[in-house]
Amino acid sequence: MTKRGAQFLSKGAIPLIGPEKLVNIMARASDTAMVVSSSGVVLSIMINPDNDDMKEREDWHNTHLQDTLTYESRSKLESRMKALTIGKSAIEVVELNHRFGDGELPMRYSMFPIGSHESILMLGTDLRPIAAMQQRLVEAQMALEKDYEIQRAYDTRLRVLMDNSAESLVFVSLATGRISSLNQCAADMLGGKRDALRGRTFSEGFCDHRGDMMERLLAAAGGGSGSASVELQTRRAKHRVTVTPIVFRAAGERMLLCRMTCADGETGTPDARSDVMNALFNNGVDAIVFVDRTGIITLANDAFLIMADATEKAQIEGRSIADFLDRGTVDMRVIIDNSLRFGHMRLYATKLTSEHGSSIPVEISATYLGSAEPALVALVIRAATRSEVLRQPGAAVSDLSGMKPAMELVGSATLKDIVSETTDVIEKICIETAVELTRNNRVAAAEMLGLSRQSLYVKLRKYSLLNKDGE
Repeated sequence: MTKRGAQFLSKGAIPLIGPEKLVNIMARASDTAMVVSSSGVVLSIMINPDNDDMKEREDWHNTHLQDTLTYESRSKLESRMKALTIGKSAIEVVELNHRFGDGELPMRYSMFPIGSHESILMLGTDLRPIAAMQQRLVEAQMALEKDYEIQRAYDTRLRVLMDNSAESLVFVSLATGRISSLNQCAADMLGGKRDALRGRTFSEGFCDHRGDMMERLLAAAGGGSGSASVELQTRRAKHRVTVTPIVFRAAGERMLLCRMTCADGETGTPDARSDVMNALFNNGVDAIVFVDRTGIITLANDAFLIMADATEKAQIEGRSIADFLDRGTVDMRVIIDNSLRFGHMRLYATKLTSEHGSSIPVEISATYLGSAEPALVALVIRAATRSEVLRQPGAAVSDLSGMKPAMELVGSATLKDIVSETTDVIEKICIETAVELTRNNRVAAAEMLGLSRQSLYVKLRKYSLLNKDGE
């Protein structure tokens, strides 16, 4: 509307409209037009003639509007009408739900006070078309998300199948001759990394290729009645492999699924990996121990024997790892429980006790091997003597010597007095232990103890546990 038009209307220059035409305008401008008394009685009702679904609402005449509403809508209507009667607002918009057969009829009303008897004009719009549109949008969104979930599920299954397959599998595009996807076994056989090989020309991985002749040969072999095989030699790893191709079409693109095996029928990769892992286990400088879910040692390397002052593996295998930890079962349960819950645990600080009673500070990393039969927990134990020296003295964990004076009170003091004496000692030990386990991380220590950070700092000052170079 132009500025001139706004001024024209504001000056009250609109021509008078007859009652009949005004009623017709209100009826067609909304789905329902009602005049309601201040007590909520419908004095008159006009239905849009173009809305056949609303014609049966004409029986609301001379009825109380509250009786047509659902329970939760009655309080909304009452509050809006009170606001109009006290002159709080000239126009109120409210959404109400009417009882409609076995269901509900959602309506949006604009409310105007009219007349000298505090009557209210309510112009209503049927919200069912909007609700239906919103429902269709929600259903379309849910269907789209379901399609995405299905696609992601297929992608995940393919990745899991590729990663856990004992065969070397490569997907090659016939249009470009490039590798679109491959598993780790195929990457090892081709002598490269998966990310580096993905997108490279498949023929580059072999010594005896001639331009694009290999892709043509693979496509011809895959298009026959049976799958033919081609014997080739990899360029980097120098494996003599047999490639069996299968042609298929995906999203309009022709693809090759190439299965590669060594000429003797074995990939050769697992043995190479096993040799490397065995060499790391036997010759590694860090102690490696495998324990079951109860903490019983099943296997340990020589580095652990040296750390535990054991002469042979028979001395330690079959025993509990708790026998070699400073806090015994407490340390063992923390390590194993966290490994079972989260899959791994890093840099757990404690002390390792040898067969002769000496102890050294160590850091333990644990990994849960659920795929093993039976399931095991692998512990990598590293001596932390240097890091222990560099630690601040305030983070050291004290022993239980502070409990001895309290124990001597038994017989000479009441239990209440003994508990009062020992509370501070136990509290100090718990705080020292939490600070040690979290490697002096005050935030993590506060969370472990269930304290706020401010409360932890108060207790650290109380027991003189703050670093000398601290606050």
